[in-house]
Amino acid sequence: MSSELLTEVGIVARRSVRRTLRQPVLIVPTIVFPLFLLAVNASGLDAATRIPGFPTDSYLDFAIVVTFMQGGLFAATTAGTELASDIESGFLNRLQLTPLRASAILVGQMAGALVLALLGAAVYLAVGFAAGVHVESGPAGVVVLLALALLVALAFGSIGALFAARTGSPEAVQGLFPLLFVVFFLSSMSLPRDVIETDWFRTVASWNPVSYLVEGLRSLVIVGWDGTALWRCVATGVAVSAVGWALAARALHTRMART
Repeated sequence: MSSELLTEVGIVARRSVRRTLRQPVLIVPTIVFPLFLLAVNASGLDAATRIPGFPTDSYLDFAIVVTFMQGGLFAATTAGTELASDIESGFLNRLQLTPLRASAILVGQMAGALVLALLGAAVYLAVGFAAGVHVESGPAGVVVLLALALLVALAFGSIGALFAARTGSPEAVQGLFPLLFVVFFLSSMSLPRDVIETDWFRTVASWNPVSYLVEGLRSLVIVGWDGTALWRCVATGVAVSAVGWALAARALHTRMART
């Protein structure tokens, strides 16, 4: 990446971070909503730990990483909504009068969502530790958890950016939230795949990329260092990010070429 492109990314990124942190309406739901669902699930589904083959005796340990996934979901809507708002307001058209490249706009716009995801992940872990969560992989595993949280946010952010570039509508991007939420629940988010007895559900979960993301994160908490789960998580996150951002860049370039 050239120094000129880095400079361009930095300009857009600073604006994105400032705009995100100045909007409590983005920060508060990202932190409160996942923690609320964690509290409900940890208390209501604790009996699931008695299922034969369940990997841990603490459902809180099992479910804590779900908050990271939900944080990634909010990152998708944050990144996509900001880009769509710039398209709708005409700000993107004004940027075409500058030397800024489409790739710099896309990468820079993601900065605010990544900062928000990192802030949320730190809060989730702090609350989890206070509630008794134990990370089997130790302090190094905590660092990897935070890094993977950013990868998850980047992957889902690419989907939000793609929707924004294709539609140019913040409302359309916000409509992505319930769709992705359904995809989340058709994964191994609530139960391990090997204890799901319903055949069609287990098959869908096995084909769902979200399962491999959440299982990689979860392995650091309840197993330790599981190389297979981790490489699947990283490979899935990188693949989703690469495809999503490539399609988003093409859609944005096409939109800018038409204006």
